[in-house]
Amino acid sequence: MKKTALVTGGAGFIGSHVAERLIAEEYGVTVIDNLSTGKRHQVPHDATFHEMDITSAEAGRLVSEGGFDVICHLAAQIDVRKSVADPAFDAQLNIGGSLNLLEAVRRSGKRTRFVFSSTGGAVYGDMVEMPVSETGEKDPQSPYGTAKLSVEYYMGYFARVHGLDTVALRYSNVYGPRQDPHGEAGVVAIFCNRILDGMSLNVFGDGTQTRDYVYVTDVARANVLAASADLNPMTTLDSRAFNVGTAMETTVVELAEILMSVAETNVPLEFASTRPGEQLRSSVRTDKSQALLGWYPEMPLRRGLSNTLGWFAAQRQGAKV
Repeated sequence: MKKTALVTGGAGFIGSHVAERLIAEEYGVTVIDNLSTGKRHQVPHDATFHEMDITSAEAGRLVSEGGFDVICHLAAQIDVRKSVADPAFDAQLNIGGSLNLLEAVRRSGKRTRFVFSSTGGAVYGDMVEMPVSETGEKDPQSPYGTAKLSVEYYMGYFARVHGLDTVALRYSNVYGPRQDPHGEAGVVAIFCNRILDGMSLNVFGDGTQTRDYVYVTDVARANVLAASADLNPMTTLDSRAFNVGTAMETTVVELAEILMSVAETNVPLEFASTRPGEQLRSSVRTDKSQALLGWYPEMPLRRGLSNTLGWFAAQRQGAKV
């Protein structure tokens, strides 16, 4: 029999790629998404789709009665700025929705692996040496990062007290085709669209703040590997947490320059005030992911950015990719 997987947020940017990769690995895939930001046409044709919210009783029943072998939990409020403006809403969805699913797994009594999409940028904060390992100091600078870290602590509780099989993947800044201009790596989508429009690029702060950009198909592969890896039981918060990134820092200005080079054009940079809750630097070590999951990043940044810019250009011609 096929293994079965539930992908929450599977109509979204990362979730749709995860669902595709699981199907390619011959999982039977079910997707739930409330379509608040996800797009129905991005759900793979071979997946079963349910339009529902992760905070709902319906989602809880689906999890507790579905008998899934793995749950890849990607549904979330992903905009750091929105979390700063409305931390209660961010917590309601990102913490409350995750708890709804974890409780449902507990009620099911099935040994379901719960793979949580955490953040490798926002949980660590600025006061760590880059690139940071999984055991680096946790000091989130935004409600978004605080909520993601809180869910990891709850997962530790459910693992130790109720025996749940949980894994946290701490993504750096994910980019690629289907990217939404919101969330941690939304700058790539924004820059792509503005370059295609011949418009200036807005840079907040002095442009020297760094991010670790990881391509979306690499992230999808990390989910599939985490779904089946042979792992030791949960002991500490970080024992079942894995960074997913490249260990390389790229400044905002460097990012803009690479994209303009790929597009073979130049547009002006316009500088504005730093945004509240934004980190100055971010980069993650992936030694542990390579050793225990067999995962490493495959996509070079320039080629990934070229693919992404090409995808946005194709969308303007009516392509559905």
